Amino acid sequence: MSIKGLAHVAIQAKDYKATIAFYTQILGFKVGHHWSLPSFQIKDASMLVSPDQRTCIEIFDNEAVIPAQGKKALSEEDIAHGALLHFAFYVNDVNEMFQKAITHGAKAFIEPNRLSIGEPPLVVKNALVHSPNGEVIEFIEDVDFDMSTNTPKNHT
Repeated sequence: MSIKGLAHVAIQAKDYKATIAFYTQILGFKVGHHWSLPSFQIKDASMLVSPDQRTCIEIFDNEAVIPAQGKKALSEEDIAHGALLHFAFYVNDVNEMFQKAITHGAKAFIEPNRLSIGEPPLVVKNALVHSPNGEVIEFIEDVDFDMSTNTPKNHT
């Protein structure tokens, strides 16, 4: 048996409704399922499904008592080491998605740019924002990170 892929990533929302709105209305996810679980003090939880229906984000309300890595930030400047660093979403146009996210409450972190990484060089076009909820989100255009064939197949 082997891992088939990543099922989902879970986050806790400071403002549940605003976080759901950002991921659905701005990034194009849809609410696949919504539930509550009083035994864990979960008032609201949703599984959001990406447009390609392969990636999910589980969102919990701010008061939910759930296992977590790291601890809640006391301010926007706090960084939790050892915790999730960022989400990376493939997009057709990094510039367009970056501007759309900024227009809808995200804060610019790294402007759209092309980077040459590794040896042999692989060109990656990406940008990063802080979502209105505080997650670091990377937008990246299609790139093939599987260098086992030694022929980069990036689509930039």
